[in-house]
Amino acid sequence: MRSFASAVVEAPVEEVWEVVRDFDGLPVWHPAIASSEIEDGRDAASVGCVRHLVLGDGGEVRERLVALDDVARSCTYEFVTSPFPVRSYRSTIHVLPVTATGHSFVEWFADFDSDADVEAEMDQTFARGVYATGLKGLAAHLAG
Repeated sequence: MRSFASAVVEAPVEEVWEVVRDFDGLPVWHPAIASSEIEDGRDAASVGCVRHLVLGDGGEVRERLVALDDVARSCTYEFVTSPFPVRSYRSTIHVLPVTATGHSFVEWFADFDSDADVEAEMDQTFARGVYATGLKGLAAHLAG
């Protein structure tokens, strides 16, 4: 299964990427994330580091940074633990320039496995509840 959301953010790609690449920075711009902490004192840009997120509803998620590519402006991470009934969850957020306007195109998606009876629900949870909500928050944060 692939869940996907995208948005045009009215800010230059360098500014958007600076915010997005901070693996410990979600609480700054994502309204559903109450707090984030990188475990074991590691650097947030260190591939393999694990962030511990506390969600607004009190749920907790631990995610491992799998790839951070400053040239492609892409960040990939996977679940270590989560309250969601999914397996093999791997997500990427990617920032691209919109050359005609100077804005940024941001796509956020995940591939995962789940039981058939919860697949549609998990797709909506991730695509709308996590990614689309986060992209709106990102745009609002960068708009000032």
